[in-house]
Amino acid sequence: MQLPRSILSSGVDEKMELDLVSWMSLALRWFHVMAAIMWIGASVYFVWLDLALRPPARQQDKDAGVGGELWSVHGGGFYHKKKYLVAPPEMPEELHWFKWEAYLTFISGFLLLCVIYYLNAKLYLIDSSKAHLEPWQAVLIGLAFIGGGWIVYDTLCRSPLGRDSRVLGVAWGGVLVASAYALCHIFSGRGAFIHVGAMIGTAMAANVFAVIIPNQKKSVDALLHGEKPDPRLGQKAKQRSMHNNYMTLPVLLIMISNHYPMLYSVPYNWLILSGLCAASWPIREFFNLKDKGTVNYGYTGAGVAGYLLVMFAASRTFSPAPPIAEKGVSRAEVRRILRTHCSPCHSDTPVHAGIPLAPKGIMFDTMDEIKAHAAEIEEQAVKSENMPLGNETGMTPEERARLGAGLAALTAQRKPQLAKPRV
Repeated sequence: MQLPRSILSSGVDEKMELDLVSWMSLALRWFHVMAAIMWIGASVYFVWLDLALRPPARQQDKDAGVGGELWSVHGGGFYHKKKYLVAPPEMPEELHWFKWEAYLTFISGFLLLCVIYYLNAKLYLIDSSKAHLEPWQAVLIGLAFIGGGWIVYDTLCRSPLGRDSRVLGVAWGGVLVASAYALCHIFSGRGAFIHVGAMIGTAMAANVFAVIIPNQKKSVDALLHGEKPDPRLGQKAKQRSMHNNYMTLPVLLIMISNHYPMLYSVPYNWLILSGLCAASWPIREFFNLKDKGTVNYGYTGAGVAGYLLVMFAASRTFSPAPPIAEKGVSRAEVRRILRTHCSPCHSDTPVHAGIPLAPKGIMFDTMDEIKAHAAEIEEQAVKSENMPLGNETGMTPEERARLGAGLAALTAQRKPQLAKPRV
């Protein structure tokens, strides 16, 4: 079948170049989300299963070492699960492992970090107003925080603090808050947030790789040799699994935070991130207690209250007041400021390296386009310093103020004038 010439030629640029980096980023992000859903879904399910187990009803199961059982129904079928306190009397013929979900989530996430933030460090990672870094220096700092986070976390787990999960949680939380503070004063807000998320995600994946799976393999090996597995292996694996359970919500928050400049592009962004992550703990605790059969809405209230507290504090205290400039900023000056600081990316012919197309299709080539996106420009470049990314063009507070005044004049001109009532 041959397509009409009009279809083949309409809107097609024969010189159009393949944006390989964007397609690679899309594939990795898609795969990363899929792998994360599988990992988090399996993790949440098994934590729920473990907490919802009830003592076995049959003496035969008790004698065989069954510590808990559960009946459930799903998809038109009934399921009967049993958990052995240590291990079954003998090795089953087929045993399912849950590890690749975690490994693939980590691998895809790390590759995504490299493609977006490390290959485009000057655009997404480095903020010259905070630290004058070369891309390789920024990459090494980021990797040091990611690897160092796991080392510190694992050391805390193996120390006496690890005997009490709540004390350990406070200590590990303190490490993350300190890391967020440091990263937010080194990198751009987006770059800092994603590295805190990478620290948490790496600790979670390393728990699976370095503790949970090795301990399970040791138990299986003991069964194969006719020996009784060491119960401490299962206890340590369960502890790390519960740690992952509580770290899930902060990681999910950070995964979506790049869509909300109100979180990362304002002063005290590290404190906003820390507060929201802390507010997730009582929410997770509520569901874990509910799985055990205890409903305590106080935890839900605490989590919601924490979120609202951060929301109002960030809006009223942490966010900078919009700069103020004298009125009378001309249309020509508005265009000059945007052409200098925004049009390298937001144009029908972007000149910024690594930006082949205007982000989100937003362009500032004409005054009509500027008017149409005035509210977005004000939000991104006047009320906050989210744009330009990393402020790599050196946009000054005075320019932001004059841009805000000019946009205000433009929007005032757009408002329809109400007809005066006749007397």
